[in-house]
Amino acid sequence: MLKHLGESSLLTILLLFNRIWQERVFLLSWLNAIVVPILKAGKDKQNRNNYRPIALTSCLSKLLERMVSARLMHVLERSKWFVPSQSGFRRMRNAIDNLLKLETVIREAFVRKKHLVSIFFDIEKAYDCTWRYGILKNLSDIGLKGNLPLFIKNFLQTRIFQIRIGNILSDNFNQQEGVPQGSVLNDIQIHCAGDDMGVIQRQLQTAINMIDWASTNGFIFSPQKTVCMHFCRRRGLHPDPDFQLNGSPIPIVQETKFLGIVFDTKLTFRSHIKHLKTKCIRNLNIMKVLSSTSWGADKVSLMRIYRSLVRSKLDYGVPVYGSAAKSTLKMLDPLHHQGLRIVTGAFRTTPIPSLHVISGEPSLELRRRRLSLVLL
Repeated sequence: MLKHLGESSLLTILLLFNRIWQERVFLLSWLNAIVVPILKAGKDKQNRNNYRPIALTSCLSKLLERMVSARLMHVLERSKWFVPSQSGFRRMRNAIDNLLKLETVIREAFVRKKHLVSIFFDIEKAYDCTWRYGILKNLSDIGLKGNLPLFIKNFLQTRIFQIRIGNILSDNFNQQEGVPQGSVLNDIQIHCAGDDMGVIQRQLQTAINMIDWASTNGFIFSPQKTVCMHFCRRRGLHPDPDFQLNGSPIPIVQETKFLGIVFDTKLTFRSHIKHLKTKCIRNLNIMKVLSSTSWGADKVSLMRIYRSLVRSKLDYGVPVYGSAAKSTLKMLDPLHHQGLRIVTGAFRTTPIPSLHVISGEPSLELRRRRLSLVLL
């Protein structure tokens, strides 16, 4: 709606934003949020800890926040405040950068016949536990002055929220700590490679003990969700390392999900392909319902639904899991073909090349190549 406003309306909004910026006063109505609890995938709905709180705030407030965020990111990038390994919340960077880095070091360890041990951390209720004073202190330490830190301070204080379940709203509550977001921070991962497992264990345990910035900013690493993986293709028996986090042992697992990609110890990505296949089948069943010949959606709408619900999942992480064996990747081809048949209404006997021509969609192999080249 805001994109279609006239020039006079946009000018009025700009004047409002400038007045808020200059007077350093945040509108009270923009401090209110409606929180909608969303159940996490595959979790028990009877456990309240399995819900992710999604905060709905004013659209004008979000627009102003994006403008302020752009200025803040410009200052932080110019001052080189970010470490080179950070990809989250940065322009021209995304989760694929971290995934490719992890896959690369694992492949290098395999080629050199070394051990690689990686620890994947999980932060408990990251946004809910964010220490507001710590945020302001960090901004002060960076050297930010003027309206920007004051705007952020006014944005964080006196937050009020209501919980909505269906059409029922709860009473108003004051948000004492945390920030008004309904998501989780990027996963955190450290790794170490070498020939001597004893050296690897000592170095990684030292790194674990040095993670003290979390407690100073209100974050808590979950020992239950923090896991360790031992990547190795050496023959014979090799003892797994033993690590401790806050006095609790870190479990050794054969596979884990990191930034949406399931890694296994041999880096075959079979588990990820199976997990991806399950999700796509579920969404294809939704498309079948929407493609009824009597009242269903048209071809254009179905193609948009397919690209949003199925193809987007197949595309994510292609530069990473695309290195899997061809036999493993072919498990995804029937999903692609089934989706195209639903969109076009083609028969099951329609040849695959003809299906690609009719739909205008290339094969998954060609699409994986193109996405990998675009990334490079």
